[in-house]
Amino acid sequence: MGNDKSFESLLYTVNDTNFEDIALKLFQFQAGENPVYKNYLSELNILPTDVRTLDQIPFLPISFFKTQSIKTGNWKEQTYFLSSTTTGSAPSRHWVMDSGFYLKHTQRCFEFFFGPVTDYHFFALLPSYLERERSSLVAMMDYFIKSSQSAYSGFYMYNREKMLSDIQQARANQQKKKIIVWGVSFALLDLADQLHPDLSDCLIFETGGMKGRRKELIRTELHDFLKEAFGVQSIHSEYGMTELFSQAYSTGNQTFTCSPWMRIHAREVGDPFTILPPEKSGGINVIDLANYNTIAFIETEDAGLVHHDGTFEVQGRLDNSDIRGCNLMVD
Repeated sequence: MGNDKSFESLLYTVNDTNFEDIALKLFQFQAGENPVYKNYLSELNILPTDVRTLDQIPFLPISFFKTQSIKTGNWKEQTYFLSSTTTGSAPSRHWVMDSGFYLKHTQRCFEFFFGPVTDYHFFALLPSYLERERSSLVAMMDYFIKSSQSAYSGFYMYNREKMLSDIQQARANQQKKKIIVWGVSFALLDLADQLHPDLSDCLIFETGGMKGRRKELIRTELHDFLKEAFGVQSIHSEYGMTELFSQAYSTGNQTFTCSPWMRIHAREVGDPFTILPPEKSGGINVIDLANYNTIAFIETEDAGLVHHDGTFEVQGRLDNSDIRGCNLMVD
């Protein structure tokens, strides 16, 4: 098991029993074949051969995606995704060897929780993402829209009235597909405030982020407002990011469940190399085995906690003053 193709062939055989074994083998592969990660481990004076459990794996700070080309092995880039940024900050850049794999994998993550995409109409209310280039979320949603085989699925910027009209047409259609409204948080709030639609027969997915458009709300406040405004019993959420190929989902509460190829650890904020026990809040570390061509072990800047059953909660962003990662910029 020593190349990217071997990891691709094993990815969808992952289960609770073999996750650690595959993750450790992927760590050894990336420790030797990813120049940035290899140098990072060297700066930490960590020998890969000494790492024998998941808790011993050093996670690469996500900020490296802003300054380094993160690649495992020698391959030609097909494309890349860029993160959103605040004014003056550099975006993260995630190089992609095979965009087709990424798109099919995101579908597999979604269908693990919600069933075939062909069972749905997708109405994507993602103005801030559509206004910038190379968004991984837009690529994913575009793939879902096309794969849904629905004449009504589509993107919407600020034409909310048109979206509601199209939803009404989808309701009248005899395909018996379920309706998903997938939106960035501020756009869903604008929809609720300005048009007060009855979406009680829809599934609402929020992707987070006010993008400076509205006052930030904690997720419980956001969900409570949207539930009352749209007449739904629950709000779904997706946890993903530019630097990850896999996504986790909540199915109507504040708790996210990982897709099988992903696992979350909470770390001590003051000591990023200490993994916390369940139910303790800290920084979020992600293992994403689908990132076998880049880096599967990422120290994020999100705060949260992991429950005993492996589900997790996101409690916000770590303040810059709280981040104590060993952010060594390697050449």
